[in-house]
Amino acid sequence: MEFRHLGSSGLVVSEIAYGNWITHGSQVEEDAAVACVHAALDEGITTFDTADVYAQGRAEEVLGRALKGQRRDGVEIFSKVYWPVGPGKNDRGLSRKHIVRGVEESLRRLGTDYLDLYQAHRFDYATPLEETLRAFDDLVRQGKVLYVGVSEWRAEEIERALKVADEMGLDRIVSNQPQYNMLWRVIESEVVPLCEREGLGQIVWSPIAQGVLTGKYKPGQPPPAGSRATDEKSGANFVRRLLDDQTLLERVQQLPPLAAEAGLTPAQLAVAWVLQNPNVSAAIIGASRPEQVRDNAKAAGVRLDAELMRRVDEILGDSVQRDPALTASPKERP
Repeated sequence: MEFRHLGSSGLVVSEIAYGNWITHGSQVEEDAAVACVHAALDEGITTFDTADVYAQGRAEEVLGRALKGQRRDGVEIFSKVYWPVGPGKNDRGLSRKHIVRGVEESLRRLGTDYLDLYQAHRFDYATPLEETLRAFDDLVRQGKVLYVGVSEWRAEEIERALKVADEMGLDRIVSNQPQYNMLWRVIESEVVPLCEREGLGQIVWSPIAQGVLTGKYKPGQPPPAGSRATDEKSGANFVRRLLDDQTLLERVQQLPPLAAEAGLTPAQLAVAWVLQNPNVSAAIIGASRPEQVRDNAKAAGVRLDAELMRRVDEILGDSVQRDPALTASPKERP
């Protein structure tokens, strides 16, 4: 395993992070989830990402049990807050009330007394940014959270948060967690340049585009049995848009031979591709089987040459999404 700093902070994270968005507590049984976490640890992965909303808290509980017995200082545990976790009006968003209660519940479910990184899961237009950042800063000062970050924020939202933190003397955010892969590059034009300038690192999710970049979804054919696209509990809605684009699927079929030329599996090529961006601190992988973890983890430390990167761009062409406006938080709290 290779390691990088989280932005310009002193926190070091594994290049490959393990995330349990749509697996733990929903898609796979707990023994399989625990086996995946242990496989990640065996591969040298130290960084684990979750959120309070994943499986309505069950994902945090499973991860906490899977990491039980590990030396706490030897792993980095990340979680997030924003999406609804209950029926009440204050069971959502980035108000002080929800952040403070949210971290207490996450710590309880994870079985730890602190989080290495606590992230705002979306931007909250219904709460003053000053209130949100002060609440995060209080958690840092209390030792319940070591660093704070955001997820799926636009460049102007990140920039405003940094300005407010500087003006108020609050702890600065150190990271952003966006979707990023060969097909989804909306952060490249605005978010990445800002974060490079301000010292924030990207912790990217969906580096394999929900499995599409492995080439297993064939144009004109139904999704393979047991794949994510066939399981409504495992994020089928996220992958369906890509599966409806036959041109995209045809282009992706050209990637496995390219990966083979480089001595990589298609998944390893996809994960390695995002890690070529120096602003990326870690790529989050998910898995339902330990062998997927072991395969993806081998992308750490891989260096892709310029010609291979050029051929990826040539193959995918205008199937790549680049519009920064595609990064969007709900205008009203969900």
